[in-house]
Amino acid sequence: MKSASKKPKIVLVSGHFNVLHPGHVRLLRFAKECGDKLVVAVESDRLAKNAAHVPEQLRLEGVQSNVWVDEAFLFDEPVADLIARLRPDVVVKGKEHEQRVNPELAVLDTYGGKLIFSSGATMFSSVDLIRKTFYESDLRSISAPNDYLARHDIAAARALDIVRGFSNVRVCVIGDLIVDEYITCQPLGMSQEDPTIVVTPIDATQFIGGAGIVAAHAAGLGAQVKFLSVTGADTARNFALKYLEAAGVEADMLVDEVRPTTRKQRFRSKGKTLLRVSYLQQAAISPALQDAMYERIEALIDNVDLFVFSDFNYGCLPQPLVDRIVLLARSRNVLLAADSQSSSQIGDIGRFRGMDLLTPTEHEARISTRNHQDGLIILAEQLRQGASARNVLLKLGEEGLLVQPEAVSTGEELTDRLGALNSAPSDVAGAGDSLLIASALTLASGGSIWEAAYLGSLAAAIQVGRVGNTPIRTEELAELLEEFHE
Repeated sequence: MKSASKKPKIVLVSGHFNVLHPGHVRLLRFAKECGDKLVVAVESDRLAKNAAHVPEQLRLEGVQSNVWVDEAFLFDEPVADLIARLRPDVVVKGKEHEQRVNPELAVLDTYGGKLIFSSGATMFSSVDLIRKTFYESDLRSISAPNDYLARHDIAAARALDIVRGFSNVRVCVIGDLIVDEYITCQPLGMSQEDPTIVVTPIDATQFIGGAGIVAAHAAGLGAQVKFLSVTGADTARNFALKYLEAAGVEADMLVDEVRPTTRKQRFRSKGKTLLRVSYLQQAAISPALQDAMYERIEALIDNVDLFVFSDFNYGCLPQPLVDRIVLLARSRNVLLAADSQSSSQIGDIGRFRGMDLLTPTEHEARISTRNHQDGLIILAEQLRQGASARNVLLKLGEEGLLVQPEAVSTGEELTDRLGALNSAPSDVAGAGDSLLIASALTLASGGSIWEAAYLGSLAAAIQVGRVGNTPIRTEELAELLEEFHE
């Protein structure tokens, strides 16, 4: 015999709700956490009388628009009669009613319902406001590099043509997949037992990071994208597959039974990161997985214009595999680009030899060259020559980047610097990923290294204007280009 499903716990809130202010939002969020389904009853104009300053239909629509509310309706009867008819498990009222007469209580007592009061004072405002910072960039803080544009005669029409040409580029991205989780917290204060900050989580949002976001950026910019990586057999892998499919990326991720999918958690409060926690393994993938990866690349290489290595030093790209891929790609005249992040671990960008584009930070370049004393131009050129690369974009954080193309040794002054274009970044974590793919796509579309640095910097400026990794879209780049070149 089939057992009956568990009845959902119903929570009821009632009121006139003239304007849905932050106090209401906090109360509704608290009420939602008290059960499975939040029902809100909005007083009719007749019932509310002089307390109704906004017509009942508009008040109802305001409540219905709130993300916490599952059901809302108008009621035109005493609240005790409403509760007797609906029989909610919990009724939530504002804290200001706690010392007053509450007609709901007598009815609730007849069937075991509960009356709970809350001020919502410790709650954050609407989750919509929290998540807005993840998905929206404020482009007003991005400025045009007019001197740089003039030096290299970069025109709007040409830049727009290049961006639109991204749709003709077939890209393969290979590297370490990361799932990033941003946990927004409300600070509660300092622990009395030890000097520890105490927070409570309010909202959690997941993004694709690492090489996965590079692939998603490429798809968002219109390219035809294949993505290769290695993951564990876990829920993070399932999330990544769904995310990448929705982003328009054709993902092929081999399963390694002895490692988890790399996952990084960031606990944030008031726009600042309090703590990072990483779940990962850094050992190289097995020779068998390397062979399996190479076989997949052999099968698709003839349909690839641009090959991008996105290395985070978590074992997906052992040197023997990299060398085999580079040799194969070069034999097919495929453009090559690479980035190897070493912000918190040892890596070597110089091991990606023969690239058309390298995008290291100054720190990564100095690790690779073991050069900790020379200036930036000498450093960038030493890396370029040592890695047999055509072009290097040396990332300098808030100072922008240094553009180091080939043929500097001819005596002509070709090195240039491009300043950071966003004066008010919200989260710099994804800047390098967006710079890498936008610059590489520009080169693959026939653009110069100067145009690649410009469009890559614009993509990075958009990305750092929001929290978390959200794919850059062609429309965002086009909007900025049109604004800058009016």
